[in-house]
Amino acid sequence: MTALHEDTFTDNRRLLFSIAYEILGTVVDAEDVLQDSYLRWRAVDLDLVENPRAYLAQIVTRQALGVLRSAARTREEYIGPWLPEPLATDEQGGIEHVLTGEDVTTAMLLVLETLTPLQRAVFVLREVFAFDYREIAAAVDKSEAAVRQLNQRARDRVHAQRHTTIATPAEAKSVVERFAIAAATGDVQALMDVLAPEVVFLGDGGGVVSASRRPVLGRDKVARLVIGLLDKGRKMGEMGVRLDHYNAMPSIVATIDGVLDQVTSVEVTDGRITAIYCVRNPDKLTAVRLPD
Repeated sequence: MTALHEDTFTDNRRLLFSIAYEILGTVVDAEDVLQDSYLRWRAVDLDLVENPRAYLAQIVTRQALGVLRSAARTREEYIGPWLPEPLATDEQGGIEHVLTGEDVTTAMLLVLETLTPLQRAVFVLREVFAFDYREIAAAVDKSEAAVRQLNQRARDRVHAQRHTTIATPAEAKSVVERFAIAAATGDVQALMDVLAPEVVFLGDGGGVVSASRRPVLGRDKVARLVIGLLDKGRKMGEMGVRLDHYNAMPSIVATIDGVLDQVTSVEVTDGRITAIYCVRNPDKLTAVRLPD
């Protein structure tokens, strides 16, 4: 390995992590893919590499596809709803790497879960990161014609399921603050006022901790569920709550006796909350950092 290997990988690390996370939806697996990709990159003869950025993306994509295919059965057998691992973002939806906006929201990642692994990889490389079809074809070992077809099918599916644009964290801030106050005070009516009629609550406990094993639909049921969960949490110990941003959405980070209990991200569309994503599975919270 040379210093050039290391510098090139470091320069592209944010992009590479973003690609891996978009394909996999898990922070831990994305980091593992980067470590494996780095080892492979170290062995590459740089004199034979025309475009280091595209070559690194190719390595990461192939590694991520291997992990995704291996994880397919595990996700099929997952207990309750499967949600992506929370990824910290700022108020503008930006992350510590190159992803921004709805590309990284939980809702979008759940749509990507409905694609085949190849469709997902192609869509991410083309629609999110604007790689050309020749580069993508090399990354997934398919012809350019096949890649174009894969991308079109992926685009059609994504657009069919995501036909509205969610609010940015800054736009949604006031709605989420009203939601948090209503939940904390147990005001069911005030809570229902900020929920859309078709709101959905998804809870991910992974069978490790308690969580709703089916989606909860409708603002009356969701409002009462949220207040009930908050009351239950208070009975378990001293509850701490702070507002933050994960997956380009306003999020509520809750601790019990100083231990991280959940990250709940809130999706707002047209001034109302349309979805609540609650991650409680401790295996998915290992990358969440609590303030000192």
